[in-house]
Amino acid sequence: MRALNVLWIVASLACAACGTTGGALEEPEPILIGPEPVITGDDVSALSQETPGSPKAKEGVEGEVPVVVAESERPQPPAADDDALEEVVVAAPRERHAVIRDLVAEAQARLRDVELQYYFSGKGRREVLRGRPVAFALWSDAKRDWTIAHIEIPRPPVKWKPGKKPLSFIVRTPGVTARHVRGTGAERLMFAFSSADGEPLKVYGRKFPVFDSALIAKKRWKDVVRTATPIVYLPSNDDTLDPMFVSGGKEFLLGTAQKAIDELRAARAPSVAFPGELLADVVPASVITTLAVIEQTDDADFLRKSTVAFDDVLSHYGLKREEAYRYSVSSAKALGPMQFTNRRGNGTYALVVRRCPAARLDPNFERGATNLLNAMKAAICLFDIELAQMRSEIREPYRSNQAVLGIFPVAAYNGGPRNATKLYGVMKRVGVYPEDLRAPGEHPPGSTVSCPCFWKEFAGSVYPITIPKYNNENRWYVEKYQSILRLFQ
Repeated sequence: MRALNVLWIVASLACAACGTTGGALEEPEPILIGPEPVITGDDVSALSQETPGSPKAKEGVEGEVPVVVAESERPQPPAADDDALEEVVVAAPRERHAVIRDLVAEAQARLRDVELQYYFSGKGRREVLRGRPVAFALWSDAKRDWTIAHIEIPRPPVKWKPGKKPLSFIVRTPGVTARHVRGTGAERLMFAFSSADGEPLKVYGRKFPVFDSALIAKKRWKDVVRTATPIVYLPSNDDTLDPMFVSGGKEFLLGTAQKAIDELRAARAPSVAFPGELLADVVPASVITTLAVIEQTDDADFLRKSTVAFDDVLSHYGLKREEAYRYSVSSAKALGPMQFTNRRGNGTYALVVRRCPAARLDPNFERGATNLLNAMKAAICLFDIELAQMRSEIREPYRSNQAVLGIFPVAAYNGGPRNATKLYGVMKRVGVYPEDLRAPGEHPPGSTVSCPCFWKEFAGSVYPITIPKYNNENRWYVEKYQSILRLFQ
């Protein structure tokens, strides 16, 4: 049935853009035993939420996924059995998103039994793991057939940074060329591929081995390989970007956020910011939903593509749903879709679990941070804790304008309450007060105001005012929040 499916579903799938250039390896490689490779590649409080430290951090070096998270991988159901025979029925062309789902499921099934080959260099005590093998399931529209491409990337710790020298890698599958697109870790590593005749090949699956960070630190490379846990997980990429997934991602996130609020209401969890009120009434679903997108949207992408950058993230949520971004690990070891930290039990997640017992959060960091519903409840608790620490000039106006004044707990989510205090300070400096703030509008004709911006009402109209510099990352985090909020209202 799987083969029959692939033959008739692909005709309706439009070709997605996919770069295919190659380059040269940066460093000479040791001699290996194996097939001849194709070489290519040319001030934070205890409540601080760790997020990218630079505009390209999300696309750059990623932290190692905890092995326990990899071991909890929840595979999607495989495609139907090849040997099952069914009557072929002529049907109308299927919608693109439905075709993509079938191809992703097919790729996942094909990658399950693919073995990853590890190579070592040196001898005796000097023997080291040379790289990390990764397999990709590639689809040819022209040939209506699959190719499993094997790539070897540098072993951790990876020192590559975006905008610098190209990432070194080896293509181990003849007849395939590759170009590194983004990332280095389980959540974001992606390549673009083409066949020998130049056809762009679409990426619908990837198999990636997760290593034990403790063994890496001790350089016990044989044990690193022995205990490696491969996961079959497809990162966000252009081949799966689809408007139906974008809209589906919005609905999924809003639905999950509302479910988190409903569970907190049922538990009668109290607010600490507003005594006598329920935690469920502190943060609207639309506000908490934005964080699941902002935390996974790279600053550089947002600067380059504006709100279009959000579509990539929303599309991935629409396709992968609960699985989306559960392998996202920052260089600061923030984990999961909402990017909580652990710090050996002293991080933000543990603090929220202790301070918000009525929410009944999962006490296990790896489970709790990678479960979107649980992580959203934890984020609501964190908002409430941080609001409780803010001055009344912020907290009281927030009650009647939660979405717009959400910029303050959002700023705190990005780096602790200190950032919210700084934001309030620069706001007063330019004559803007919380009660003056409005939702973003359109720049008036001839405006030379550059954003990130506050939006202030004057004479019945809303005008932008540049947010003075205080913390560039936090300013852009607030700008992303204001830009995406309207999508969920």
